[in-house]
Amino acid sequence: MDMIMLAAGMKPLAWVGVIILGIICLTIVFVFGSFIKIYIQALSSGARVTFFDLIGMSLRRVPSQLIVSARISAVQAGIEALSTRALESVFLVRRDPGDMMTCVSALIIAHKANLPLNFAELQAHHFAGGHVIDLVKAMIVSHRAKIALTLDVARAIDLAGRDILDAVQTTVKPKIIDCPISESSSTGMLDAVAKDGIRLLVKARVTVRSNINQLVRGATEDTIIARVGQGIVSAIGSSTTYKDVLENPDRISKKVLSSGLDAQTAFEIVSIDIADVSVASVRDVANVGALLETERAEADKQMRQAEAEGRRAMAVAREQEMKALVQENQAKVVLAEAEVPKAMADAFRSGNLGIMDYYRMKNIRADTGMRESIGRSDEDNPIKK
Repeated sequence: MDMIMLAAGMKPLAWVGVIILGIICLTIVFVFGSFIKIYIQALSSGARVTFFDLIGMSLRRVPSQLIVSARISAVQAGIEALSTRALESVFLVRRDPGDMMTCVSALIIAHKANLPLNFAELQAHHFAGGHVIDLVKAMIVSHRAKIALTLDVARAIDLAGRDILDAVQTTVKPKIIDCPISESSSTGMLDAVAKDGIRLLVKARVTVRSNINQLVRGATEDTIIARVGQGIVSAIGSSTTYKDVLENPDRISKKVLSSGLDAQTAFEIVSIDIADVSVASVRDVANVGALLETERAEADKQMRQAEAEGRRAMAVAREQEMKALVQENQAKVVLAEAEVPKAMADAFRSGNLGIMDYYRMKNIRADTGMRESIGRSDEDNPIKK
């Protein structure tokens, strides 16, 4: 009753103060009540987080449960120096929870393997487009295998697009590359021809290990396959007969291996082994030399026939030209003979030719015609016919 009378006697300003104080108390209770579960969870796990840190995460719109869970994982793994601010910096870049969990997982793996990697380095490599977990695993493998691989080199290899983990594993355990690749050849074999013209089918297997120092700038497996294929074809092509290749295939592999085919590549060739070598079947034209000689002879034959046909055509054309020339000369003779009577008439008129001279000329022509008739054979004589 006294309290009611006291409240009734309060001033309006005092009522406002009481209301504001009540709102503040309710807000504090609500805030602490919403974070109390996360706070107790972090405190019981040894990853202590203050209420002010939780309130700051809420104001920055960062999921506090995610940050605290990541910090608990780090602390349980023995990484106590990882602060909530460092975790928030990863999340706030793209607001992707996967970014933070990837970096934390990589840090935990590195810490368990006693690798001196810090969270900032892993974060920077992740946002540069690298694969931090594969990077850490590759560093662990190289460390265990006593391979000199620094963090800078590993990051450069990963950012260059190479599979850093596979590269390190290939350094420890060499892998085998087929030459040629089955998809690149219809027969799955290399075609090579010896000096005697016999075609051989060859398949090789190349054992390589990664060259860490050349992984960034070195050529890929395709270059190794191309160089080995070229070397095998060249070595077989320099062999006198195909029998030498069949008897000593290791001579080919040794010659190719000594050529330094792995220069400027990302791999070191350990060995080149001839897995299969055989003579091409009859259907596949085994004796390429004989086939080439036959085709060359046929081509020469056709060329000579074309040349002979050309010469015959030129002879026929020349014959026609000579016939035309004879006809032309005969026409000139006829024209010249047609001028004789005119010349004789002019000689008569001018007095240079007498009648006796004319008859004497006629007698000579008749005598010449008679002599020609007598000199002809019976078959050619028109009088006897």
